[in-house]
Amino acid sequence: MRVLIAGYPGQLAKSFISALTRMNIVFLTPPHYDFDITNNYQISSMISAFKPDVILNCAAYNNVEHAEEDMADAIAVNYKAVENLVKEAELHKIKLVHFSTDYVFDGKKNDWYFETDNPNPLNLYGKSKLAGENEALQYENSLIFRLSWVIGYGRNNFLYKFTNWIKDKQSVKVSNDEISVPTFTFDIAKYVLMAIDKDLTGLYHLTNSGKASRYELASKYTKLMGFTNEIVPVPMSAFEVPIRRPLVTAMSNRKISEALGVNIPNWEDSLRIYCNNIKNNIDLIK
Repeated sequence: MRVLIAGYPGQLAKSFISALTRMNIVFLTPPHYDFDITNNYQISSMISAFKPDVILNCAAYNNVEHAEEDMADAIAVNYKAVENLVKEAELHKIKLVHFSTDYVFDGKKNDWYFETDNPNPLNLYGKSKLAGENEALQYENSLIFRLSWVIGYGRNNFLYKFTNWIKDKQSVKVSNDEISVPTFTFDIAKYVLMAIDKDLTGLYHLTNSGKASRYELASKYTKLMGFTNEIVPVPMSAFEVPIRRPLVTAMSNRKISEALGVNIPNWEDSLRIYCNNIKNNIDLIK
């Protein structure tokens, strides 16, 4: 199997690199300037040269707030680029793996979301991601995973940002009514590769097990890292949020768990692994 990865050096792409390296699978992770998925010519040239069996689209426009002002770029990366990848994947009969988000939901269900629930995104980011996943679903050999609160060894995640927030503050306010599933990139990579091996297609929710509020995640992380800061629970309404965000977007991983015959680890167990690895090698998040 030959795997072409878009989105390097993002945190999700890095976890796939680690997993594929351990498995001795041939892969290519071209930098953005050589493999811009909004550029049809670059996609076609890269595929023709490398001849992949699988494309992992880890590239995304993930800045939720800026998407409202930077609408053209958000749509270009999260939707139009997927259209480009689908066309090339169909042409060369390549499996396309694409990643979406819990933000396709409005958070008003107040219960677990399943793949059969109707999406209703509240903001431009969610709308662009929904458009992208719908585009990918038009291709019969596509595999789409909705992810939530993605955390990996990099800087583009809540825990890295939270660590910077608390450096100069003894007390930090964190929302306790924003609830979803913290999901770790090393788990994502593991189960995505299992799904590819089983030749799965279609739409799945891929999250760790359990759910948490931002406050619960921050508190657990603070304790595991040995920080002494006070974490204060407050409602999301206490913050000046420039756009509408869904509050409760916890997605059930039952469908993918049953398809793979696995029990996906609880987010707390994976958080312990994450924290231990960071404490042993701080370069992981530099």
